[in-house]
Amino acid sequence: MNIENIQKLLKQVDEKVYFCKSCDKLVDKFPNDTTVFLGKDNDIVLVGEAPANNGWRKSHKLWCDIKGKVLPSGVVLQKLFDIIDRDIFETTFLESIKCYPLERKNLKTCSINCKNIMLEQLRILNPKLIITLGEFPTRNLLDFKFNKFADVVGNIYEVNGYKILPIYHPSPISPKSYKGNKPIFEKLKSGNI
Repeated sequence: MNIENIQKLLKQVDEKVYFCKSCDKLVDKFPNDTTVFLGKDNDIVLVGEAPANNGWRKSHKLWCDIKGKVLPSGVVLQKLFDIIDRDIFETTFLESIKCYPLERKNLKTCSINCKNIMLEQLRILNPKLIITLGEFPTRNLLDFKFNKFADVVGNIYEVNGYKILPIYHPSPISPKSYKGNKPIFEKLKSGNI
């Protein structure tokens, strides 16, 4: 599918996001024109948890704050992407949850409510590999239950024709954001994943 058709179909999905009322009292709506950042290709698609309060939704620039400074999660993720010779600013990205949850306790509910929209976006993008950033997008995409997130991190799962690779969220708040993910990206580079 060419880029114009992909953009047209994604715009139709974004209209559903704009008119969605499922989480109205739980979120701030995503104010941007699109909930998908299209990279130079869709072979790898990153699926994040939810829009950062001080990031894309306010700056209108992926991985950056309103002053244009790369957010700490973006810095960590770029260090990981350097291992596989890729640029996060050229990689297709979307959030599992489309709007900003006002409280962290609402992530599960919002994640469930946004699942079909996320799946529709992924069908349009048709990636070779989906890298999920953290627990909520991973739980939304894997078709089986797991107890501990650590049990699924770093393994590739085939679900509905997609290859899904869960990684720890790149937020530097997590002690595993870089150190826990580095071996995964080294295996990815060597072709052992």
